[in-house]
Amino acid sequence: MSLSRMPDGIVFDMDGLLFDSEALYRDAARAAAAEAGRDLPDAVFASLVGGVWPDNRARLLAHFGEDFAVDAYQAEWMRHYAARAADGPALKPGVREMLVLLDGLGLKRAIATSSSHEAVQRNLAAHGLAGCFDAVVARGDYARGKPAPDPFLRAADRLGVAADGCLALEDSPHGVRSASAAGMVVVMVPDLVPASAADHHLCAFVAADLHDVVRAIGALGAGAASRHSR
Repeated sequence: MSLSRMPDGIVFDMDGLLFDSEALYRDAARAAAAEAGRDLPDAVFASLVGGVWPDNRARLLAHFGEDFAVDAYQAEWMRHYAARAADGPALKPGVREMLVLLDGLGLKRAIATSSSHEAVQRNLAAHGLAGCFDAVVARGDYARGKPAPDPFLRAADRLGVAADGCLALEDSPHGVRSASAAGMVVVMVPDLVPASAADHHLCAFVAADLHDVVRAIGALGAGAASRHSR
């Protein structure tokens, strides 16, 4: 697992990549479906991961039926999620180590997420990470959500670096396609949805967790330091 060059900036997804929140969303979605007397299979939920509400709304209606009260369902889903995430979702393995590495290398970093700014700040604050990112791109900051490239293009713009000089870190197929369409080098760190053959094709590599990414970037930094010392 390696990268060919040191990136100029790093763009992180949030849910399932920085925070262990996707499982909470899944359990909340199932609970809300059960209250409505419906079932939400894993495959249907997997199709929602990393997506934006207008697209996910259509997916849910396709599953539950056009007469399903989908907006009321979303409200109940978010209520169940808020109860489960009251103390903040847990950090994913390697997050703190990654931020320490990026600080040492002086690399800019941003978050590009389908969630709201309020959710981002709440999650960061719960772990003492407020101010650790140079930019946050969240719902409302772009015209088209993932898998369109807009969130990642906006993140690169806010970092002041070219999109093709950025490394994007994503856990979902929708996010991988979004970052790849933006021209970024992509590493997938799967969470609830395993990497498919198509994901492997679009990624520099697929990592087990962020520790793999830390090692890959660290190797580039060590190589650069060795060359400069000669």
